[in-house]
Amino acid sequence: MRRILIPTFLALSLASPLWAASKAQERLQNAATVLGEILNIPDGIPQELLDKAECVIIIPSVKKLAIGFGGSYGRGAMVCRSEANFTGPWGPPVMVALEGGSFGLQLGGQATDFVLLVMNPGGVDSLLSSKVKLGADASAAAGPKGRTASAETDAWMTAEILSYSRAKGLFAGVSLQGSTLRPDNDANEELYQRRIDARDIVKAKGIKVPAGATALVNRLQKASPHNYSG
Repeated sequence: MRRILIPTFLALSLASPLWAASKAQERLQNAATVLGEILNIPDGIPQELLDKAECVIIIPSVKKLAIGFGGSYGRGAMVCRSEANFTGPWGPPVMVALEGGSFGLQLGGQATDFVLLVMNPGGVDSLLSSKVKLGADASAAAGPKGRTASAETDAWMTAEILSYSRAKGLFAGVSLQGSTLRPDNDANEELYQRRIDARDIVKAKGIKVPAGATALVNRLQKASPHNYSG
């Protein structure tokens, strides 16, 4: 019996982190798909704003949860440009979680995809520190739509984070005031196979893009190869 149970226990112990890593990779693949679809919307995220973003956060399929007064929860990834001043290519992802009251997200009973543009280093630092309440710890606004919309607005100058949503095929800028964003440390550990701080993923040199994140990072690199925020 011991000869049977010990190998079985060892096999399960080895399989557990591999299964967890595959879940993180599945989230990254879903994020890549959502980002590609949203970037291809004709009257979508203005190219000028994407080119001025330091980081992009993609959270697929945020769902409403019936817990007490109601709430919403979703997991996704944040990808930032590399180098000290965010002037380099898009780097490795930080896994993140979005949480908030249903009155703020206004999701109804459907799943909603979110894309958030982080527009300045202050917004990045806030998100890398800990849990951030949008509208309080970091200024946030509904992102303007249309390829030329940014020419008539100063939203990117005044908000640290611009947010967009897609639900049932409808795409719009959406306010996430009162919702919270935080690094998903457990998922980051699963993805990188070691305990690693979100700030180190973005700021430290030598952190490679995991294989499961290649499609997402390449999609961003193709869509916005250069940072024009400066």
